[in-house]
Amino acid sequence: MKLGFTAISLAALLSLSTNLSLQALAQQQQSPMPDAPTPQAPSQPLSNVNGPITPGIGAGETPSSPNSSSNTQEQQAPRPSASPVKDTVQTAAPETPAAGEGPAFTLHVPVNFVEVPVTVKDSKGKLVSGLTYRDFKVFENDSREVISFFTTDSFPLSVAFVIDQSLTSDVMAKVNNSLNAIQGALTPYDEVAVFSYNNGARERTGFTGAQSGRLPAVLAITKEIGRDMLVPVNDGPLAGCNIHQNGNCVDPNIQPGRSAASGNWMSIPKEPHTLNDAILTAAKELSTRPKGRRRIVYVISDGKEYGSKATFKEVLKYLETNKTAVYGTAVGDSARWGEGRIDRFHIPFTPYENILIKYTQATGGTLEASGNTNGIEKSYAKIAEEARTQYTLGYYSHLPVIDSRFRKIDVRVDRPEKEVEVIAKQGYYPSGQDTK
Repeated sequence: MKLGFTAISLAALLSLSTNLSLQALAQQQQSPMPDAPTPQAPSQPLSNVNGPITPGIGAGETPSSPNSSSNTQEQQAPRPSASPVKDTVQTAAPETPAAGEGPAFTLHVPVNFVEVPVTVKDSKGKLVSGLTYRDFKVFENDSREVISFFTTDSFPLSVAFVIDQSLTSDVMAKVNNSLNAIQGALTPYDEVAVFSYNNGARERTGFTGAQSGRLPAVLAITKEIGRDMLVPVNDGPLAGCNIHQNGNCVDPNIQPGRSAASGNWMSIPKEPHTLNDAILTAAKELSTRPKGRRRIVYVISDGKEYGSKATFKEVLKYLETNKTAVYGTAVGDSARWGEGRIDRFHIPFTPYENILIKYTQATGGTLEASGNTNGIEKSYAKIAEEARTQYTLGYYSHLPVIDSRFRKIDVRVDRPEKEVEVIAKQGYYPSGQDTK
């Protein structure tokens, strides 16, 4: 009996200890649960919330209550209204955030900035130096403008040389001998392109360094013989054609008129001098040059014009739109004393004898005249010096940018007119490149 009771007691103790150990192991493996947050009352009742949609009321006006006045003042910013805003005129100035407190932006207003290079000479033709912006007055369409930019610094030159190859052989020989002096009048910062024309314009080379080895080589192959000077005869015993072939004259230039006129009268052919086309071709190449450079078309010619596809007005408008000045050296008949001034006048129904002077006066350039090789060489250096030592004025036009009509410019210097000569462009056409 004792053995049976002892066995039962031992089994009960083992079962109790096993249950206790399992409960302890379960408590060790189970993680403790955090306490839930204590409910708190809202700081403001829902009935005092302002906005287009109020809880409990819906969309519409918020009813006023005596307790809502203080709470409304505490709101940071009103919420956007759902109804459209009336078109009213703003009377208060907008606030400008301080540095670091908000986004900043710049409002760009397009204005027309005009740059005017000016050359001032005394009564002896020498350059006048030492002037300041106070000595200049600029007028656009007879309205004085405020000078906002002034400098006497030199600008690098982009020069397009245009050589007339329709000259007579004796004049062409002088021009050929002077071409080697072109490179000596320029600096390493300048660039040069070479063009020639006879019956049509031809580009010899694009822009290259003024002191590069390519420029002398191009100028060497640009040299031509020129034309032989002939005296046309349209009357008398020598007017007819003495050498015939198949019933026609061997030389068509001295063929009697027939279909063009009567059989006893011969029409004298006109020689082509396509100066307008040559200047336009050079100006188009210059228009690709970057800002900050002087754009110059330098023409070596007698100034005659006949046979161009482009008219004088069309070429001049292109020059005035793209800030291009025309300089030149007059040779041949236009360089002779007295005769050169008479050639500036045009006789109706005849070719233009010298329109080069009109280009230089309208664009702010200068024209030199020389009849020998030494004088032509000196003109290169003289004109390069003038273009490099100009006064540069700048102002903002009072006219709107969208107005594309021609604008006249008048630059005056506070000196007597007999003492100084002011050389500047006579006007310009506004362009999108001038807006800032």
